[in-house]
Amino acid sequence: MDPLEGEASSPVAYEPVSVKDVLVEMKDTAELLIDLSYSAVLHRNVGLAEEVLRLEERMDVLEMRARMSLLMAARSPDDAERLAPVLSIVAATDGISDAAGDIAKIVLEDIRVPEAMRAALPEALETLVRGSVEADSPHAGRTLKGIDLESKTGVRVIALRRGSEWLLNPGPTTRIEANDVALLRGPDSAIGEVYREMTGEAYEPFDPDSPAVADLERAVDTIVHMKNLSELAVDLAYSSVLFDSEALAEEVRNLEVEVDALESRFEAWVLRAAADAEDPVSLRGLIHLGTSTEVISDAAVDISEGVLRDIEVHPVVGMAVQESDEIITRIEVAPESALDGTAVSGGVPDAEVTMSVIAIRRPEEGWLLVADADTELRAGDVVLAKGTRSAAEQFEALAGT
Repeated sequence: MDPLEGEASSPVAYEPVSVKDVLVEMKDTAELLIDLSYSAVLHRNVGLAEEVLRLEERMDVLEMRARMSLLMAARSPDDAERLAPVLSIVAATDGISDAAGDIAKIVLEDIRVPEAMRAALPEALETLVRGSVEADSPHAGRTLKGIDLESKTGVRVIALRRGSEWLLNPGPTTRIEANDVALLRGPDSAIGEVYREMTGEAYEPFDPDSPAVADLERAVDTIVHMKNLSELAVDLAYSSVLFDSEALAEEVRNLEVEVDALESRFEAWVLRAAADAEDPVSLRGLIHLGTSTEVISDAAVDISEGVLRDIEVHPVVGMAVQESDEIITRIEVAPESALDGTAVSGGVPDAEVTMSVIAIRRPEEGWLLVADADTELRAGDVVLAKGTRSAAEQFEALAGT
């Protein structure tokens, strides 16, 4: 019997769980699902696709528990009004999960994408792999701080699955155990050795043919950009709710408009590529991928809808905010301000402030994801950055806003 079969149909009983904790876990799960599903397709990795389906089933359970808890919490019309946006967040998050599952099925159901797709990917794109930790691994029984993988190799452990339980945000004190399923992300040059040390097996990367159709290269570049913008939209959507920020919610709308425009161009390029492809049916998976990506960006708008409609945030959301000092802030660089002309390399601005720039919306050029390239801030740039509250205040002051 397939190990994935039968799990989703298990009954879900009501448990007095914290709605706040469930919402945080749903957010973390959604973000990991997006990452895993695209990596499964772009690297044609069946193992990653199977983990997507496992996480999708976990999300179904979280959604049911969240709905039960929210229904129990509604005791008056005022409660119902304030909880309605939270229900929208739950539904939209489940929609993201379903879209990620559809993306994974491109691999599992052999819907087919061009063999040349992997070769057309940007060289800077990191590899994500899945492996089971062997008992004799030098990493088994040690904490992530003790292993210090990231500083030594650039490879990060982004999640661990221990049986049916998931550790979605492993930190320095997280201990890797034998038989854990580890999800590793890092550069191609280092991922193979780390994978071998973890699993005791050789890493065999997917070796595709070279791309033969120019429009296919453009289509793949576009879908990678759509994926990155959709991930950013989901991150901003949750942040707009957590911090009741209409400015961030508006940026979610802007991102969704950009993804819609990219999808239109993407479909045109795929259709043009079909005219020159030896097997046009092999392009079907790309269309499937584009449609699911748009679903994810639409869901991000649904998550932030309550903020856009100026509905008061329920206290359960405020409780989640109080636990984290890290926030996302949006600033506009004023002419001749301290940030006008400031260099940004790998997301870190050349300024006396500990903020990480994650994206820039430039009026004439559209969106620039800073992790993909080095750039220089200009007057008029709308900058999205992540950091502590105190650093955010300093950053806003430097921008002249």
